[in-house]
Amino acid sequence: MTAEADGGRIATVRLGNDGPLVGVQGLGCMGISEFYGATDEAGARKTLEAALELGVTLFDTADIYGIGRNEEFLAPFVAAHRDEITLASKFGIVRDPDNPDSRGVNNDPAYIRRSVEASLRRLGTEVIDLYYMHRHDPAVPFAESVGAMAELVAEGKVRHLGLSEVTGAELRAAHAVHPIAAVQSEWSLFSRDAERSLVGAAAELGVAVVAYSPLGRGFLTGSFQDAGSDLSAGDFRRLQPRFSGDNAKANGRLLDPVRKAAKAHDATLGQIALAWVHQRAAVHDMAVVPIPGTRRASRVRENTAASRITLDELELKWLEPIAGQVAGDRYPDMSATSAARE
Repeated sequence: MTAEADGGRIATVRLGNDGPLVGVQGLGCMGISEFYGATDEAGARKTLEAALELGVTLFDTADIYGIGRNEEFLAPFVAAHRDEITLASKFGIVRDPDNPDSRGVNNDPAYIRRSVEASLRRLGTEVIDLYYMHRHDPAVPFAESVGAMAELVAEGKVRHLGLSEVTGAELRAAHAVHPIAAVQSEWSLFSRDAERSLVGAAAELGVAVVAYSPLGRGFLTGSFQDAGSDLSAGDFRRLQPRFSGDNAKANGRLLDPVRKAAKAHDATLGQIALAWVHQRAAVHDMAVVPIPGTRRASRVRENTAASRITLDELELKWLEPIAGQVAGDRYPDMSATSAARE
């Protein structure tokens, strides 16, 4: 399913039956613009270039990241490397610039059209390679929302379609309207909701799974122990239930088998967490592309090296129970996630 790595570059895999060929690991760009504290933009630009040199070709953004600023930040990189990269963006989550903490969901066809035109303008490109519905509004039938997305493909504004945080049944319904190349879901040693129904449906339909937050928002790397005390006031992880207080203490103890595996491979905790996600491809016989986010070139090199680590059966057995023991939900409000609709 994957092509072998070339030297220091990562291997490649195809998204969907007829989707783009991308590196087996992508780059989540959200944190460049907000959510994880202050950003060194010059360093972030070097990180984008370093990722491409290592074979990372899937660059993931969304219209809500920085309320458009993330797409604008990526525009010069897109212009310089348009034929080398697969550009992914998303619509569907609505934020109010006057109240950035507010969230809504809009899958209305007219809104979709306005959203893609705005994203194309900010990104400085004529086409988005992979366009995701960021969240699904069950009140809008897929025939309407995915039908509107399919029109964008026919018009040449979008090349391939994706969905984020959907159930297996929802993927099947959408795929019946227009082929879906990839589905995005949080998938990590800490978060395995996707395995309830989505992963099986995706494997059956030939749809790739793009795993976001494969490092558990950084907690799996051991880079912080309690978001409430270790992270800056503007870091949104302080609001996520599993990363503070008693939940953080309980979840910190779950890292022991990750440390054990890391020692066996002379690797970092993050590399073991990513290697586990990469091996889901063989477990489920499908394309799986994790998209860890980082603003540091050194971290990209560390993360991509994880794609060459193979965990043995004993190590996988050590890691297997972790997700079932995690304390706390992924978000304070889980209503917009697939888990709430299973």
